[in-house]
Amino acid sequence: MLTLSNLSFQADQHEILSDITTSFPDGSFTVITGPNGGGKSTLARLIMGIEQPTSGSVYWNDIDITNLTIAERAKQKIGYAFQQPPRFKGMSVKKLLTLAHGKALTHEQCCEYLSAVGLCANDYLNRDVDQSLSGGEVKRIEIATLLARDLDLAIFDEPEAGIDLWSFAKLVETFQQLHQNKKMSILLISHQERIMRMADEIVVIENGRIARRGDRDQILPSLMQDFNSCEYKK
Repeated sequence: MLTLSNLSFQADQHEILSDITTSFPDGSFTVITGPNGGGKSTLARLIMGIEQPTSGSVYWNDIDITNLTIAERAKQKIGYAFQQPPRFKGMSVKKLLTLAHGKALTHEQCCEYLSAVGLCANDYLNRDVDQSLSGGEVKRIEIATLLARDLDLAIFDEPEAGIDLWSFAKLVETFQQLHQNKKMSILLISHQERIMRMADEIVVIENGRIARRGDRDQILPSLMQDFNSCEYKK
């Protein structure tokens, strides 16, 4: 279980997050949404250790991981998918998957991970993860690396940003499969209705605080009204 206790974050004397206290049960699929600048991505970065909180604590399976590095959290089976995934000139897709897995992968295993995100291994394994790949391709490859790591908690920061509709449809299928398998907890930052409809719970963050939280069927109807009024649109 992931637990946040009185978590706050300030930057340049500006309060980004204020006194966030909540928890996320094992195996849950939670979508975090809300207006731009509300603190959603900052919260995700604090959980992964990319940023350090000004105050408060992060607990994972009852262990205080607040001061652990990103690498140390990765060893705790926590993974993070960036809104804009990094590219690696000279790094093949197969090598990246192998590094994520931690040991050699067979061709069949690589095929399994890439197929899960809608990519054909024969077309991608020997390609470099560089500018020759589209945004949607790089995002799906990054998700494949998370699958190769056998995570307990996966954090996704707006995976739909900057990708085409076909790639988005394949991402939705991937998240549906991940949730059905119940092998990991998923925290996903998104504004997309199709993604929110898959969630067990929706958390709305506004002005650095949790404004609303509840079951999908409880939160989504009123949230769609907010979206239609453009309050949350990008």
